[in-house]
Amino acid sequence: MMPSGSLHPRALLIMLLLTSPLVLWLALQTGELSLQLKDIWRETGIAHQVFLELRLPRLCLTLLAGALLGVTGAAIQAMFRNPLADPSLIGVSAGAGLAAVATLVLGGSLVVQFGAVVLPLSAFIGGVLATALVFRIGRGLDGVSVTTMLLVGIAVNAIAASGISALKYFSDAFTLRQVVFWLMGGLQHQGWQAVWTLVLVAVPVLIGLFSQGRILNLLLLGERQAQLLGVSVERCHQLLILLSALGVGAVVAVGGMIGFVGLVVPHLVRLLIGPDNRYLLPLAALLGALFLTLADVVARVLIAPAEMPLGVVTALVGGPFFLSMIIYRRRSV
Repeated sequence: MMPSGSLHPRALLIMLLLTSPLVLWLALQTGELSLQLKDIWRETGIAHQVFLELRLPRLCLTLLAGALLGVTGAAIQAMFRNPLADPSLIGVSAGAGLAAVATLVLGGSLVVQFGAVVLPLSAFIGGVLATALVFRIGRGLDGVSVTTMLLVGIAVNAIAASGISALKYFSDAFTLRQVVFWLMGGLQHQGWQAVWTLVLVAVPVLIGLFSQGRILNLLLLGERQAQLLGVSVERCHQLLILLSALGVGAVVAVGGMIGFVGLVVPHLVRLLIGPDNRYLLPLAALLGALFLTLADVVARVLIAPAEMPLGVVTALVGGPFFLSMIIYRRRSV
């Protein structure tokens, strides 16, 4: 299957690689303290400390989180055969959000003492359990039904949203503020521990999804056609859901609710190079990494010296893009 978009994948790859140094430098240099290259290497200076302990881990987190959200979005869209699908459809974001909010509201002293470990762990477990529930109900006698999974995912998202609202209602003012900021998403208060945690998840997820490019191309022909060509459709669905749940669950656990990256980035790459998942998956990961990093830079400067929550910035971009795609699809019918 050859690319059918307006750009060859190699051309888009070169464009992204040429853009990367500028985006990376902006991410390292932008903030309350402007860093100069000559000051970064002075081990006794504050610039060196800010670079190593704040800016560099934050850059690593945005790159890893963006790559995971971009590639899982591309995989889910290919599995559902719908360019407007999103990883949140399988319930992982909703489950992670509900579990994290429940931990903040009900955890009490546990959150105060071990919040840096308990909160990400509960969010990750909640996301995986919600995805397992969606998959279990969506699996019938004839295997996994994508349509049923979509409907169950919508129901799980609604239940989780109601649960979060109820928990917010019963929380005190301080806890409510914590919940609100966590739900808006952000990576500014994380360190190297969060980076290594995300690396441990990102490496197998990225490798696993990249290896499914050819099979996802066959799934685009339809499940029956893919089975005739030797694809184990049910096993493929299981693997895609597992890897996507691990990837998105880890991002939500570390950075809160960061939406629309998994929707916007794969769709944009598909418009540029076509639907071939052998190229789409790695390029969606690369563009997702750069997109989220640039969004994080915008979050720092938009209302400086304060910071806009990262999830708000991605929603400001993703919301209008999503609406424009719906309008475009309606007009093209």
